[in-house]
Amino acid sequence: MEINGTVIEDTFSEAFTGRCVRATITARDMETVRRAAYDSTATPGAVIGRVEGGVESFHSADETPDGRPGATVQFYYALPDLEKFQVELSYRIRQDILVKPFTALYDSTPDPEGYMDMMKHVGHCGDGYEWIEEFGGREMINIPIAVPDFKIESKLGYRDAIMGANFWYMCRDPETVLEAGRAAINAIGEVEGVVTPFDICSAASKPETNYPWIGPTTNHPYCPSLRDLLGDESRVPEGVGYIPEIVINGLSLEALEEAMRAGIEAVCRYDGVLMVSAGNYDGKLGDHRIDLHGVL
Repeated sequence: MEINGTVIEDTFSEAFTGRCVRATITARDMETVRRAAYDSTATPGAVIGRVEGGVESFHSADETPDGRPGATVQFYYALPDLEKFQVELSYRIRQDILVKPFTALYDSTPDPEGYMDMMKHVGHCGDGYEWIEEFGGREMINIPIAVPDFKIESKLGYRDAIMGANFWYMCRDPETVLEAGRAAINAIGEVEGVVTPFDICSAASKPETNYPWIGPTTNHPYCPSLRDLLGDESRVPEGVGYIPEIVINGLSLEALEEAMRAGIEAVCRYDGVLMVSAGNYDGKLGDHRIDLHGVL
């Protein structure tokens, strides 16, 4: 298959089930919202047993629970330990949202399978001076801080979701890496219910490693700088000098497929994109399979 002269490899992306908390950050101004949203979702950590996240969308004041500018963010955890997820999530909330002036955090998880109580790991930042209040039909924890005050909904919903869907766009030149990648990120950003936790990712990984304490290491057959060293083991096509990756997490398989389609179609508008492929491990790693030809 080809789109605008770009070859779409007949392969698939693996993805796996994780848990997701979806929430809405608000603040007095959009600059603070953006800083809180991007800071709290930075450092994708699923492959090292930590939380990863992404910004789904930004909102005007008439679209949020408290009539202020806002952002919807998603936080994912790949392991089944719900208590560990709560602890990891609390670090993101406490260190990246609570500390920003005039912020609040509201639950926005659709069809939650359960709820995390925010008092133990976030609310008690008030050192016993925190209190519960009702706002717009929501039970909020008010945490007194020096710039009064941080408010967080007392329970945040969580649900099963899908992590790690991906595609690679193989580029001829560095300009295309950034231009096509940003076009893909923007196109995917129009799809409700998905996030791109790595933005444009320059380091595809593999589960096998010579150094287990590091975790996933470089996917060496796809490193252009190793083409001559690896010889026949190299999987880098002729003319390709760069193989960036877009990773997508989403609330449903349908949303992920729509996002994959939007992202792939976006990169195929660039002459410097020679081929589109995807990362998979022969179906051994993920619960879900997304065929590239099937979504286009």
